[in-house]
Parts: sequence; structure tokens; C-alpha cells
Amino acid sequence: MAHLNVALIGYAFMGRAHSNAYRQVGRFFSPKYLPRMKVLCGRTPAGVTTAAEQLGWEETATDWREVVRRKDIDIVDIVTPGDSHAEIAIEAAKAGKVVFCEKPLANSVKDAEKMLAAVKKAGVIHMICHNYRRAPAVMLARQLIEQGKLGRLYHYRGTYLQDWAADPNVPLVWRLRKEAAGSGALGDIASHSMDLARFLVGEISEVTGALETFVKERPLPENPKKKGKVTVDDASASVVRFANGALGTIEASRFATGRKNYNRFEINGSKGSVAFNLERMNELDVYLTGDDRAVQGFHNVMVTDGGSHPYFSHWWPDGHIIGYEHTFIHTVYDLLESIATNKLPTPNFEDGVRNQKVLDAMEKAAVTRRWVKV
Repeated sequence: MAHLNVALIGYAFMGRAHSNAYRQVGRFFSPKYLPRMKVLCGRTPAGVTTAAEQLGWEETATDWREVVRRKDIDIVDIVTPGDSHAEIAIEAAKAGKVVFCEKPLANSVKDAEKMLAAVKKAGVIHMICHNYRRAPAVMLARQLIEQGKLGRLYHYRGTYLQDWAADPNVPLVWRLRKEAAGSGALGDIASHSMDLARFLVGEISEVTGALETFVKERPLPENPKKKGKVTVDDASASVVRFANGALGTIEASRFATGRKNYNRFEINGSKGSVAFNLERMNELDVYLTGDDRAVQGFHNVMVTDGGSHPYFSHWWPDGHIIGYEHTFIHTVYDLLESIATNKLPTPNFEDGVRNQKVLDAMEKAAVTRRWVKV
């Protein structure tokens, strides 16, 4: 079995999720290439060494530029804050590496377009990690839509709710600073709802909406007695129009008390509807107008039938469920298969740029209080 050497730039939560995917993908899938967890690159020697020991990386580094130039590195996986995505991705592309980047692709449309131009010029494989596309229930929803089971699509309702920032004593971490994160709930979690909207319903042509920052100042991480200004949104709410005529709403909040990771969508069409909730990720609610009226209504589909539902033929016996982490394994598997066949996976940097343009339009709409074309 051939191997591809991976360098992961950055750490913390997403680094753990990606590391687990590299460790597990070969246990359940049979890709032509297997990833070798070669180098973990972080900011401090002590921190990255501890992380590498916990996660299973062979080597550590603190200079990402040196890492991406290494001839033995095949894949550069970027899980840093958004302000460094463009610089790392562009240098990795110039070095001829496969570039795998966390979402959102960048902190601005300009940077996202530079990243896309760099990977195109270099002719390298590129992918953005919108892992929720690869929840089997989401893939089943897409199949039903493509088969025409829902008919003409009318509505998309996307909601992504968390509450980790509702406490005003939460410190001013990087996700709450525009210079590092680009935006708040909008780019962090609404970007997932928006990507699912594009994946399932189609391209978004026009948006309007609002952004709100509820807590204006927070304690500084390095000195909790002092406070700094929060420069991103705590919540976003948008109305979107799709190119195919459908209407959508996309809401995200870090202040939805009681909601930890509530990622839900519902799609309504002329022949039926589907609804998905990540907190019940092995289920898809389906309503079809063609069902016998005596038993017509939403019915709950357990997407654990290995014989017909996406990805489950690789997992455990029928009826056994999978979890959040497996969406990353599916993503890494599809990346490896794309490398083997020299075909671009999806979503890739093209999608990243389109997503960034929608996010940018949402921000402009919130400022102007008008509809903005994408």
C-alpha cells in the first residue's frame, strides 16, 4: 500500500478532528493511498510536542514555511485561524503540494481568489473541509433531490446554533477578533449552513440580513482584569434567494442558550420535504406527497442500511450508528480517492470562493440594510 505524507499546520479542535480521520480512514476504507501522519506544525515547541504525542504524529515543527518546502511532504492540511490560510495555501501550492484547508477558505474574497488562482496555476489537488456534506443523511437528501423526489424546490431553512459565547466572561479568544477570524458566527457556523444550501438547493444569487454583537467587550486572555473590544458578530440572520427561484433563511448564533451544536436544515419542494438535524445525524425526516394519504406524513429514515445509503457499506452492520468524527473520515477518504484518480474533490477552492462571496454579500447587506447580489 502506497503512502502519502501529511503535514498538518495548526492545532486545537480541528487539528484533533483531522488527525483522527487520518488515523482511522485505513481501518474502514480501502483507498489506493494511505496517509502517513508525518509532521505536526504548531506555534510553540512544547505545545506541538505534547499534541504530536497525543495524536500520533511522527515529527514536530514550528516553522510552517520550512515544512511546506519539504520534498517528502505530499499533503498540506491547514487548520489555522483564517488570517493565515491564504499565505500558507499559496506557498504550499507553489511547492506542488495537495492543499486541504479548513473553512471558511479565507477571511476575504480577495484572499480566497488568490488561493484559487495559486492552486490552479500550480495544477495541484485542492479541497476545503466542509465535512457536514459527508454525513450519510445529507448525502441521501441530495440523492432524493437529484432524483426529483422533492419536485421543484421552494424553501431552504438552515439553522446553526451554539451557546459557548453567551457567558460575557468568556475571554476575547481569536474567534472573537475580526483580524484573526474574519467574522464571527457568520463565517464560523453560518458558513456550514450556507455551504449545505449550495450543495443541496443550488447557487445563491441574492441576500439580505442582519448581524448583531451582544457582548461588546470581553476579558483579555493574557490579562483578565482588562477588556478588549469584540470585533465580530455574535449572531447572523439572512434571507437568501437561489438562482432556481427557491427562497431560504440562514441563521447562526453563539448565544442560543441550551444549544451546543444544533445544525439543522429543512427543504420543502412541490413533491415533498426533507429535514436533518446533526444532533440526530443518522436520521433523515422525509415527507413525500405521493404516499398514500392514509399514512401520509413525515417519516423518520434511519440511514444505517449499508446496502443503499451513502458510506454505510464501509461501516458496521445495519442499524449501527456513526458519529460526528466519521464525517471527517469520509472527507479524507474522498480526498485520497481524488488524489489517486487525479480528479478534483468537492467542495474545493472553487466552492470556497463562491461561499466567500455569499458571506461577503451577507456582511454588506447587514451594513446597508438592503438586498445584495452575489
